[in-house]
Amino acid sequence: MQVTSSWFKRVLLTSGFSLSLLTAAAVAPAVPAEAATYSQSLKAQHIISTGMAYMGTPYQYGARSGTTYQFDCSSFVQYIYKANGISLPRTSIRQAYTGMWVAKSNLQPGDLIFFKVPVSHVAVYMGNGKILHTYGKPGVTISNLNSSYWQRHYNTARRVIW
Repeated sequence: MQVTSSWFKRVLLTSGFSLSLLTAAAVAPAVPAEAATYSQSLKAQHIISTGMAYMGTPYQYGARSGTTYQFDCSSFVQYIYKANGISLPRTSIRQAYTGMWVAKSNLQPGDLIFFKVPVSHVAVYMGNGKILHTYGKPGVTISNLNSSYWQRHYNTARRVIW
């Protein structure tokens, strides 16, 4: 069998390219922790921005999932997270078992904060002691986590942004 130089070159190039892809995949560096943290922070800011677009939207206990003309606390949280690619259960008590537990001293923007025992309210931590949520007359609003009411009723927090 006669081997032409162009055929030989193609075989060498193809083999070399395949080998370099395999080698690159095998030794690809892990994503640095700083990049993962930045990605989480960016996702949290998108979620918070989505929620802030609904400021003042009326509160209605038991509001249906997916509606945006009214929310209850858990439908609001479920909606703004889903709009950013994160699926959550419908109720606050079920949301309280999603993700991983976070100490109050370790809260980061985007963490879910749960109130009362048993859990009956959920909010999104915004950072700097602020929470984004919906309840009663103000509807979707921002509150101070450090106010006596929210301090007294704090239950737990969960991180659902990876």
